[in-house]
Amino acid sequence: MQKTFVLKGKDIQRDWYIVDASGMPLGRLASKVAQVLRGKAKPTFTPFLDGGDFVVVVNASNVHLSGRKPEMKTYWRYTGYPGGLRITKYKDALEKRPEFVITHAVKGMLPHNRLGRRLIKKLKVYAGPEHPHAAQMPRTLEI
Repeated sequence: MQKTFVLKGKDIQRDWYIVDASGMPLGRLASKVAQVLRGKAKPTFTPFLDGGDFVVVVNASNVHLSGRKPEMKTYWRYTGYPGGLRITKYKDALEKRPEFVITHAVKGMLPHNRLGRRLIKKLKVYAGPEHPHAAQMPRTLEI
């Protein structure tokens, strides 16, 4: 009789990866980062557990979109009040908060439940090349 292996919380091994976002398309970067955060590339992947790794994204201000998307893409936010729709263009968001652009894209590719909210906390995004996670000795993740 064969038994199915189910990952337990105590058996989870987490690694740290660093990704350089310079010149990378936003969607391709976000999908790969979401896959690593979720742990889908690991042989011990369990859909209902947080078995993924930490990801540090540097140079977030240098990510790009193809075609006319930099002029056309918008982010919508509703304050909850009548007439409270706030629309931000991609170019403005990239100038003011480049971390938001990548975090928003990755968050949309994770589960929209408690697990997704827990997974997004393992994503660390920085606009420039410096980050405070050198002590974790992150390995380079090639995309």
